Amino acid sequence: MRSKGTAAELEARRRLAVLRVSEGWTRAEVAAFLGVHRETVGEWVRAHAAGGQKALAPKPHPGRTPFLTADQEKRVLGWLTESPTKHGFRTDLWTAKQVAELIRTKFGVAFHPNYLREWLTKRNHTPQKPARRAKQRNPEAIAAWLKQDWPRIKKRSGGRTPTSS
Repeated sequence: MRSKGTAAELEARRRLAVLRVSEGWTRAEVAAFLGVHRETVGEWVRAHAAGGQKALAPKPHPGRTPFLTADQEKRVLGWLTESPTKHGFRTDLWTAKQVAELIRTKFGVAFHPNYLREWLTKRNHTPQKPARRAKQRNPEAIAAWLKQDWPRIKKRSGGRTPTSS
């Protein structure tokens, strides 16, 4: 399993281990100091002896290269804090299809909407649906009804709400 840390941090740790061993520290002391196994320190020392400083350099990232750079990912996540209408869409609800379309037009990268849903979920963006409200809803009329009519209706029912018995 790969240790936690950036490639540069892990390389610095390997170089420090080799340096400490060359200064006279035992492999067990270096391992305890760095929080690794004694045999790991031995592997680093042997690699350095065989290939020099170049042998301690980080290895290429395994697997497929990500479709978006870290900067592009930040920009995409920033878009999600804005309204979709600002980006030319008709509704105020982001969909995976809209995000995929925006990524394609801005960065030239094609994501399948199903994959994009998974990608967004891993970054703590889950599907959102707005509260359903009637188009005819009138907040002023509701407030007036609650102030004037509801107390009269409640008084007639003896203080009981419709759900109480």
